[in-house]
Parts: sequence; C-alpha cells; structure tokens
Amino acid sequence: MDELDKKMIDGFQRGVPLVERPYAAIAEKLGVSEDEVIEALKVLKENGALSRVGAVFKPNTVGHSTLAAMAVEPDRLEDVAAVVSNFDAVNHNYEREHRLNLWFVVTATDSQGVQQVIEDIEHMTGIKVLNLPMLEDYHLDLGFDLQWN
Repeated sequence: MDELDKKMIDGFQRGVPLVERPYAAIAEKLGVSEDEVIEALKVLKENGALSRVGAVFKPNTVGHSTLAAMAVEPDRLEDVAAVVSNFDAVNHNYEREHRLNLWFVVTATDSQGVQQVIEDIEHMTGIKVLNLPMLEDYHLDLGFDLQWN
C-alpha cells in the first residue's frame, strides 16, 4: 500500500463525507485529485484489501433483514450457494463448519419480502431455510484503528 491508500483507510473507514461527490471531498482533504482517490479504491478492491465502500445502517431501520442458515449436503454446497447468491436480496453468504453450513443475510423492503425470498430459496433448492431474525441489536464497529509507520 502506498501513502494515499494508508491515509484513506485510516481517515475515512468510519466517515465518508455525506456530500454529492464524496470522493472529491476525500481527495480535497488528502491533497490529491478525485480520479486518484477513485483509482486507489479500485486497486484496493481488486487486490482484496478492500471489500466495499458504502454506508452501514442499523439493522431493520431501512427495510428489513434477517440472518438465515441452511443444512446443505457437502456435494451440493457450491450449487446451492450459487442459487442463494443469485438473489438480489442476499448480500452475502458463507460456509460454516456445522450441520447448518450455509449462512446468509436476506434484505428486503419489509418482512413479507424477506419471507418471500426465503420461500423462493426453499422452493428452488428443496432445502429448509432456518430464519434467525434479530431479537436484540448490538453495535459492532467493523473499522480498524490502523497505525501506519
């Protein structure tokens, strides 16, 4: 990582400016061009150092979401994960070492939309989806305080 990368990560992982052109605002604060910021973010993403740039909202304040899990036979896991990932309402899925080995989050505008996606996944895969709605929320700061020398 070069100095620009380090300054962006340290300076903006918890506070992207909420303005019409956030990358221009970041660029101004860092003393570089907007194009340089956009290119640096693109390279960080391509290299796997950055997964996404975007807002994080408190669960169920903008739409509705739920955590879900499935018990998938190991030989079907890749195919079932592909089906699950094909839904726009699923923002990620991952394998876990457990009987319930495929986990994912479903988001929709309301609880009926979430339920419809779950039912569609069950219908397409023939596997029951365990719906694990949030009972109590906890704030997890997903940022890291990085100190670059």
